[in-house]
Amino acid sequence: MSTLAISAEANRRGARRRGTPTQVEQLARFVCQAKWEMISEPAREQLKLRILDSLGVALGALGGEPVAMVRAHVQEFGGAPLATLIGSGKCAPDRAALYNGALVRYLDFNDSHLAAGETCHPSDNFAPILAAAEYASTDGPTLLTALAVAYQVQIRLSEVAPVRAKGFDHTTQGAYAVAAGVARALGLDEQQTANAIAIAGTSLNALRVTRTGELSHWKGLAYPAAACAATQAAFLARRGVTGPREVFEGNKGFSESIAGPFEIDWSQEGLEAVRHTILKKYNAEIHSQSAIEALLALRRQYDLRADGVRRIELDTFQVAYDIIGGGEEGEKRSVHSKEEADHSLPYLLAVALLDGQVLPAQYVRERILADDVQELLRRVVVRPSADLSVRFPAEHSARIRLCMRDGRIFEREQHDYEGFHTRPMSWETVAAKFRRLAAGHAEAGTAARIQGTAASLEELGVKDLADLLASPMPGNPTQRA
Repeated sequence: MSTLAISAEANRRGARRRGTPTQVEQLARFVCQAKWEMISEPAREQLKLRILDSLGVALGALGGEPVAMVRAHVQEFGGAPLATLIGSGKCAPDRAALYNGALVRYLDFNDSHLAAGETCHPSDNFAPILAAAEYASTDGPTLLTALAVAYQVQIRLSEVAPVRAKGFDHTTQGAYAVAAGVARALGLDEQQTANAIAIAGTSLNALRVTRTGELSHWKGLAYPAAACAATQAAFLARRGVTGPREVFEGNKGFSESIAGPFEIDWSQEGLEAVRHTILKKYNAEIHSQSAIEALLALRRQYDLRADGVRRIELDTFQVAYDIIGGGEEGEKRSVHSKEEADHSLPYLLAVALLDGQVLPAQYVRERILADDVQELLRRVVVRPSADLSVRFPAEHSARIRLCMRDGRIFEREQHDYEGFHTRPMSWETVAAKFRRLAAGHAEAGTAARIQGTAASLEELGVKDLADLLASPMPGNPTQRA
């Protein structure tokens, strides 16, 4: 009998001695029982859409400053060539989770889920699950099922056990999601899965300071780092390493130390949570999307120029004000880096009015530091509004007011944006976003094949997608002359 088989049998004997399943063991049962057939056709389409969106933002991030640093780190440290690095090369699965995850996350252009007390980006789970699925030589349905599991775990924990107000980052719940999704991709049994989730959950409790005050590269690397460690936890559990089976409810566990009491009956959970996520139309923090869309609508409708605007006023919901408007997580007018810019409503509204768009080009250092945007952002006023706050998270509200130098006032109020639940993006809209971001990083033929593979992934193997992603990309630091 192999070492892995002996370890698995020892785990099963231990479980029989212990009796009543703990919360993490109940979660592990849900993970292991998850099947492709349980996912509705609309949810399957949304999963594939999220993969295409994730790959677009990943390709668009090739060559990003911190991404290049991660690439250099992964290349120097090496690892068995078991999982593909987007843009050429292979390495160990946990390091592929780190690098590819950094690509998906760097632009801050991937999907989101809005809960009352927590915001997360569930597509952050795609990179580690892709690495594990490639390692295990699985098929497309298994990859998609594992991704659906990760979405379900992260979203449900974010909804019932938020941690932001307590000073912890959303990557805290993400650790459980990554471990669960990777375990499902690897085909771990219930005890191995429970151990993987317990190890990751115990180890990876991140501080919210990651996204408050003066922002750093770590804003975009925190989840990839957690994903790397949670992927490693799953592989250790596969070899028989055990974790605390009372990670949730135990003495000084997650509930007592961080989240407070909560309940999820995993036996009643489905795999539809992906349908509750939203996509980004603009390359900006999720809570800014309606405000940007409203401002750009006024700009187009009245053919406005920034030099005619005396002041921009925004009324928004409390969460947006606290995170990106100058509320409890720090002032937002000192903007000197990409990380600070995409989390600053004053910058985002100013650059949108000046440039007519918010895409990666608006985060080039020279654009961020330019006199016109730096001067205009100081004339942006952001206020929390009680009537808009009560609409959140069911609605995504903004009331924008442009006060002109000639005394005219243009105002627009809206409660959603294209990409929100009420106005979901079509496949073609997401495909156009993918092509725009991939341009200059992937050859047109390669990009078209990646798009086609994502659309029909349930009929293919993970290797089909991995081989395409291994194609040399011009933006990859290793491809530069």
